[in-house]
Amino acid sequence: MELTAVAEWLNTTFAGFDYSILEFYHNIALSANFIVEPIMDFFSIIGDNGYFSFLLAFVLMLFKKTRKAGVCVLFSIGFGALITNITLKELIARPRPFQSGVTEFYEWWCYSGASEVSEFSFPSGHVTAAMASMTGLCLSVKGKWRWLIAPASVYVVIMMAARNYLMVHYPTDVIAGVIVGAVGAVAAFFTVKGIFALVTKYSDKKFFAFVLNFDIKDLFVKKRSEMKGE
Repeated sequence: MELTAVAEWLNTTFAGFDYSILEFYHNIALSANFIVEPIMDFFSIIGDNGYFSFLLAFVLMLFKKTRKAGVCVLFSIGFGALITNITLKELIARPRPFQSGVTEFYEWWCYSGASEVSEFSFPSGHVTAAMASMTGLCLSVKGKWRWLIAPASVYVVIMMAARNYLMVHYPTDVIAGVIVGAVGAVAAFFTVKGIFALVTKYSDKKFFAFVLNFDIKDLFVKKRSEMKGE
């Protein structure tokens, strides 16, 4: 496969760095693959196409107090995907490590479970979605919800490790995913802030009032009241 100029530059400039990190993960696999691989597979599965992040956004949007955070998470995923999956992956067209012609990478990929993947490698879509959604969440939460920053950070770190452990991304791919995800989340945060300012301004309109005030909990409260009335 003929490489683009950027893909060739990445493979050449960061060859030593990428090799050493992937070798580190392979050494972990040699020691405890039967324990670690299921964990890494699990995180890769829930991160596939941003499934977990989309589910999180949907749940948060159901409640009035967390709706803004949910919308921010959703926009963060969208902005991250626009930059990574729609733009950079296709432009840079960097092959996966096991497709690079480096024998060790192919052998390590087979040993770690030979995960099926599609598209190109740079940046990591899984890590972009994870970083974007978690950063969007952390930017939106306040007060007592600040504790979410810790598990959100752990989720991103494990996703980064999983994509390298399974040998489907170079370390530089996941680092780029972190950067893109953070940029997408910041852009989403200010976009959503503007949207909610506009919605609040026109809160006298029925649709905007619904967007601001709907809470799924109210449906259950109403149902319970009706049942008691019967």
